[in-house]
Order: sequence, then structure tokens, then C-alpha cells
Amino acid sequence: MRMALGGFVAYAIVAAVIAAAMALPLHAGETADGVKARGRLRCGVSEGVVGFSARDASGRWAGLDADFCRAVAAAVLGDPEKVEFRPLKASERFPALNSRVVDVLARNTTWTMSREVLLGARFPGVLFYDAQGFMVSVNSGVKTAADLKGATICVVKGTTHQEQLTDYFGVRGHKIEPLIIDSEIGAADALFAGKCRAFTSDVSQLAAARLRAPGGSQAFTILPERISKEPLGPAVRRGDDDWFMAVRWVLFALIAAEEFGITRSNVEATMTPAHSAAIRRLLQYEKQYARALGVPEGWMTRVVKSAGNYGELFERNVGSQSALKLERGLNRPWYQGGLMYAPPLR
Repeated sequence: MRMALGGFVAYAIVAAVIAAAMALPLHAGETADGVKARGRLRCGVSEGVVGFSARDASGRWAGLDADFCRAVAAAVLGDPEKVEFRPLKASERFPALNSRVVDVLARNTTWTMSREVLLGARFPGVLFYDAQGFMVSVNSGVKTAADLKGATICVVKGTTHQEQLTDYFGVRGHKIEPLIIDSEIGAADALFAGKCRAFTSDVSQLAAARLRAPGGSQAFTILPERISKEPLGPAVRRGDDDWFMAVRWVLFALIAAEEFGITRSNVEATMTPAHSAAIRRLLQYEKQYARALGVPEGWMTRVVKSAGNYGELFERNVGSQSALKLERGLNRPWYQGGLMYAPPLR
């Protein structure tokens, strides 16, 4: 997707600032060493997106991203509760990551070329396949995105949604007025207050925002158009390949566990040589894998026990067992027509 000149200049400025913060290179394993030394994983999350990272009624961080952070802590520190959650605005994400305020970013973040090439992030994989859409009031008279020409549309500062919004309408010769808001909560509230005709964001975030709409979620609808690909995933700093590899294989372990039929409740019984040839192969090299990843032995068992397999993680937080009730869609495993695919654990 092309980048508008203003957006490119803004990215170039941010990249220059972050490059200064990255002047001192990481040595191999530095992030993991820091995590182990303090006994806590510092995880950058959203300020509150239901289903991904938000505080529940008891004050505990819950959601797909929050549980992924716990899975990483389980693998590296042996305890899923050894996580320090750092809520961040969208515009704060990459400065916080590259200035080493957080060890891993798990905050509804889209994997893009500019974020890897210019902002110094590395994405170990995709945790959730999403797309950008629009939410409007059911009383607005808007049925499709074409009905929004000339409208004021709320969009969150520091996201890819800004450029994609102007690109989408620009190529169609339609003018719109972006109303740039500092946070997802603020953008949704502006829509609810009638300050804009639509709010554009990831469809999952729109579904989460709709849950707290005045008059109930039925008062707002998400339009059918999807205007971008949004592969959301964890991000780590460039330059520490050991940490990148550890976070990557935690994600792949969750995905592979679903394929193997390993669940939160059966993981200890399943991870035995008698279970299957695939498990036998995995266990044969488990000590070597653990040593190479810099984690204690039994890491995969701890990961699945802390979060469940990917299917359990999805359904509990954003799927059928959640308030969002999202369809799995592209997040189904590859053998069911989805895109969730882990390289072989052998």
C-alpha cells in the first residue's frame, strides 16, 4: 500500500528519533538476561481493548495479548504471573519498545514493512489476523463505506489506519475529514457523542468498543467493507535474535498445540513419548531446544498450561466464550482453511 508524503515524512522523523535510542546495540540474549535478572517480563499492552488487553472487574489484565504475555513468562521464567503490564497509547508503542521500557510489545500491533525497516521492530509471527473497517450508528443511514463520502471519520493517532483511511477514499475521488484522536477509547467516545459519523479501526477493536456503546451494542453496526490487511502480532527489538527466537517459538507452540490436540487440561498427560510420533520427536530434542532458546526445560508444557492452545486462547478471549463472539475466520488452523500455521516442531 502506498504511503502519503506527509505520512512518510512523519515516519522518517519518528525513525530518526528511534534510531538515536537504538544507538547502543543489543548483545545476543540481552533482553532475556534482563527479564531473568529482574524476575519479571515487561509487556507493552493497550490502554484497554476488550478481548485483547484490558483490566477485568478484579483489576487483572485479560485478553489474547495479555495471555500471550503470560505464556512468554511461563516459558522464560517458569511462572505465567511474573508479568508487569505497561499500558501504552498507540503513538507510544515503538518508542517504549526501542527505549527498552518494555521487553515485548503485545498491543494490537500490525506487522508492516515500515515498522520493521524504519522503526526497528521485529515481528516473530501473527497472533491474530484482522482487517480495518468502519463502525457507525444504526440510525445514521449509512449502509456502506460509499455513504461516508464527505463525512467526518474518527481515527486513532499513530496507527496505520490514518493513511489507509485517506488512501481508500482518495483513490475513489471522495473527500472525508479525519478526526484524529489520541486513543481507541477516545475515538469510540467521539463516535458515541456524535462528533464523527464513523470510527475506523481494526474490526476486532470496533467490536470491543461497541460493547460499551450508550444504549447497548445493538445501537451501532460494523459496515461490511474491509479496507486493509491487519496481521496483528507481538513485536520485539531488532538486534536480539535470541529473544526474537524465544518469543516466536512460544507463539508457534500455541498454534502447534492445537494441531496436536494438546489442551490446557490434557497437556501433562499428552506430553509423553507414548502419545504420538510427533510428541516423541519433540521430546527427543526438548533439552536441546530449551537450551538453545534460553528457557528452562518443560517450556512447551508450561506455555500450554498457562494459556491453552491457540484455539482455546482465541475462543476464551475473542470467540464463542467471550463477549465479542468473533468468528475465527482467517484465524482457523490451516487444515480448516485458515492461516494459522506453525513450522514443524522437529
